[in-house]
Amino acid sequence: MPKPRVLITDHGFPNLRHEESIVAAAGADLVVAQCKTPEEVIAAAKGADALLVQWAPVNAAVIATLTRCKIIVRYGIGYDNVDLAAAKAKGIAVCNVPDYGVREVAEHAVALALALARQLPQIDRRLRSGTWKITPDRPMLALGESTFATAGFGRIARTAHEMMAGFGGKRIAYDPYVTAEAMAAVGVEKVELGDLFARADILSLHLPLSAETKHFVNGGRLALMKKTAIIVNTARGPLVDTVALAGALKAGTIAGAGLDVYEKEPLEKDHPLITCATALITSHVAWYSESSIPCLQKLAAEEVVRGLKGEPLKNQVNK
Repeated sequence: MPKPRVLITDHGFPNLRHEESIVAAAGADLVVAQCKTPEEVIAAAKGADALLVQWAPVNAAVIATLTRCKIIVRYGIGYDNVDLAAAKAKGIAVCNVPDYGVREVAEHAVALALALARQLPQIDRRLRSGTWKITPDRPMLALGESTFATAGFGRIARTAHEMMAGFGGKRIAYDPYVTAEAMAAVGVEKVELGDLFARADILSLHLPLSAETKHFVNGGRLALMKKTAIIVNTARGPLVDTVALAGALKAGTIAGAGLDVYEKEPLEKDHPLITCATALITSHVAWYSESSIPCLQKLAAEEVVRGLKGEPLKNQVNK
């Protein structure tokens, strides 16, 4: 029998040592491509038994051509570039890697929140322009008197709450899938959607992207927030209507926003967020550390091998 064939549809890693060793040890062949379109994935994936996917689109048209594929693993937490329903209909398991980079993303979210709460970008620019002033230009709340909120209460959100606990203050969360008792056990109050936006001084988003959560932050919900409030998004870009957010920032509806992910990436050079003085924007780097990359590659490759062998999967998202 021919060896199973594992295709890496695309990647941005410095090397593939982990995938090569893990796939070879499982008796399979590894093939590497850099696909950007569905047509390129279709051409590269002929005869593939498994796919490892970073950004390439694996839509219904791609999945319809997969004749031997048992498993698709997405490098990372999000999986909106893979058509889950089409894969399920064809009996192909789709998995993500939610257990890498948890602390890195939480640290980045908290770093954005703290920088904005202490108005560091604005004070830095003010000082560089020649103004020495020992008070901020806008109201600055003490962290110990603030309410830190998360939309979602999964691994990353819980880690962010642990980090923020040291500053004192109240901590609240909205997550319809987590009980109030589970939140209370770690000092967090469960709230409903309206209260989340109305009470938050810092609101950090930690939700998956779905039809229900697209534009979770929109003009109507921004209007519910305090003028001193801050929004942070290190989860999925389309959770936020970024044009509405830019408008709210410029109008002073809210005080600041820290974003690492966007509706369209790279962020367009003429996007209104670029000129928002109260927006702190980074280029989808929250996941990164020198140790997170090899961890992601190793965990993804190990899940592929489990799929090839018919073993129980750790992180299937289309059951």
